[in-house]
Amino acid sequence: MIEVLRKRFGLLGRNINYSFSKGYFTEKFGKEHFEGCTYENFDIPEINYFTELRKNNTDLNGLNVTIPYKEAILPFLDKLSKNATEIGAVNTIKFTKKGRLKGYNTDYYGFKKSLEPLLQTHHKKALILGTGGASKGVAFALDQLDITYTFVSREAKQNCIDYSRINATTFDNYQIIINCTPVGTSPNVDLFPLIPYEFFTEKHIAYDLIYNPAETQFLSKAKAHGAQIKNGLDMLIFQAEKAWKIWNK
Repeated sequence: MIEVLRKRFGLLGRNINYSFSKGYFTEKFGKEHFEGCTYENFDIPEINYFTELRKNNTDLNGLNVTIPYKEAILPFLDKLSKNATEIGAVNTIKFTKKGRLKGYNTDYYGFKKSLEPLLQTHHKKALILGTGGASKGVAFALDQLDITYTFVSREAKQNCIDYSRINATTFDNYQIIINCTPVGTSPNVDLFPLIPYEFFTEKHIAYDLIYNPAETQFLSKAKAHGAQIKNGLDMLIFQAEKAWKIWNK
């Protein structure tokens, strides 16, 4: 009699009915014959609910973490990987056999692997729109690729400029523009970051971490001026497969 692998996984976040992860892993388990594995959404209104969730689900083997808890989850973990410590954000949690929780970041891996094929020699500097947990993984990946970057936020602060500072000169100096904000995510598909899209050219890459819709207004407006565009689907697939390896090592 063949022993069936039985493991529970899930996604931690808020308002995550739209999530990619549940559908992806459920389909993966079916295709690859992991019949005993399940994946579910754990939608909590605030991070303090995680303590109760952990207590009531002692048989969990791993979690993905999404907006808005990639940074807020850190105090609830027993240990962090070296990369997660440097990045300061976690999107993957492994539940060890001893019941301890170790946090990892696979966002940076997924982003790096999906961006690399697009890069040309003139892609030297990047603008990162947003300063949340996802942007930290992106910045870490850019460091590994030797690409200089600047964060953009709604308010100017240390190591960050505000949107009003972005102009034609900015686009001359920065050849990669990365949207790490949730602006434009379904169902709010008519929204987009407020930047001067007319300064995009064929020498620019516009990368949106959003995957639903497949082409956001941000990407559409950049494409209209010749930019090469990329959404976040491949990044999600790469980071999900990396998480799967972590859970099963």
